Amino acid sequence: MGLFSARRRSIRGTHARLAASFELSEEQRAALPPRFEAVGEALAARSSVIEACWVAGRDLADMGVSLGESLEGLRSTTRLVASRDPSFEECQVLSRSWSEATLGYLHGLSCADPLTGLATLAHIRERIAELYRDAQLDARSHALVVAEVRRPPHLDQLASARRLTLVGHAARAVFAGQEAIGQVGPTRVVVVAPRDESLPARVGLLRRMVEDRADRVWIEGLPGSDASAAQLLDELARV
Repeated sequence: MGLFSARRRSIRGTHARLAASFELSEEQRAALPPRFEAVGEALAARSSVIEACWVAGRDLADMGVSLGESLEGLRSTTRLVASRDPSFEECQVLSRSWSEATLGYLHGLSCADPLTGLATLAHIRERIAELYRDAQLDARSHALVVAEVRRPPHLDQLASARRLTLVGHAARAVFAGQEAIGQVGPTRVVVVAPRDESLPARVGLLRRMVEDRADRVWIEGLPGSDASAAQLLDELARV
């Protein structure tokens, strides 16, 4: 019995030493670059680090860390924990995650006006162009709902933006689906809306909701081509 007990204690001790060898030491943990702890833990555990690299790339992009610094952080981590350079797949996953997070941020900046939060003219134009390309739009299937926001003399930029924002919120309450709602020029809010049997009633509701802030609300039919639609938007954007 003593022999077997000694063997069991020896096996347990071996397992404990192996488990300890698969964990980050306090020195390693302290030396890891920011946001790479999960990558280091996966490396120490001899498991796949792909998911951890994806999360690290996204988090680093959100922090504003450059791609070069992110890849250098990955290399420092793999060298520290696994005594090797990162693999091609690990670098690729981190780079893709960083790029997607960064592009998502830039896309958000380019699609929304920073003062009103409404979609920009460029985004509205692109949305309409997508519908034409997808052959989902003809002169009868969609229309623009246009709200002409009242702008009293001497109204400053922030106050004007506030009026546009409030009219935009009202439009979103009425058109609560996937319709694109944006700012076209300094005084107009537009909705790219399906032309169905509910459209006149929705426009009437929007008109009542914004009657204290908008001079008029109307339906503007879309032309049959993308180029003509772009010209129409440009005309609406003029003061």
